[in-house]
Amino acid sequence: MFDKCEFITSTTNRKQSPNKSNLNEFVFLGRSNVGKSSIINAVTRRKLLAKTSSKPGKTITLNYFLIDDKFYLVDVPGYGYASRSKDQRVGFGASIEDYLINNPNLKIAFLLVDTKVGPTKDDILMYNYMMHFGINIQIITTKCDKVPTTLRFKAIKEIKQKLQNDNIIVTSAEKKMGINEIVELISNTNN
Repeated sequence: MFDKCEFITSTTNRKQSPNKSNLNEFVFLGRSNVGKSSIINAVTRRKLLAKTSSKPGKTITLNYFLIDDKFYLVDVPGYGYASRSKDQRVGFGASIEDYLINNPNLKIAFLLVDTKVGPTKDDILMYNYMMHFGINIQIITTKCDKVPTTLRFKAIKEIKQKLQNDNIIVTSAEKKMGINEIVELISNTNN
């Protein structure tokens, strides 16, 4: 478990990163309102570390959280939020791209997909984009508690098929399902 979890700063590009010691970084990506902040809070066992909102599109910067003075969790703006201006969406895209490409500190990109919604076109585009650049991806399905148990297997199977990847961690931040798997993955990768 993580003892010290603190928000460090928000930036608009990687050049402003607080990570001057080249610590490992783990980024959480996904469409707006997929539950990135909730997963970060569940992983760190902190209710208010990352700001959550019922309104999509709340995160507009790269948010750095220093964990045990050993590594960073990074929350980036959600993609696919239609109420943002075209210029803002392009800006967010450029900011995320700048963060992902040629970032030697990035160890795992956690791609979050809503279990109920399944992979959107934007999710598939992001997945293929990261695959193209050889980024280490871990797919996380969120909010699985919102899908009835009888339909959950079918939903997960569909996500695996659409993304052509069987390596998925099924989670619910609310029910703490799958959270320990994410913590173990981060801990094992960071050693």
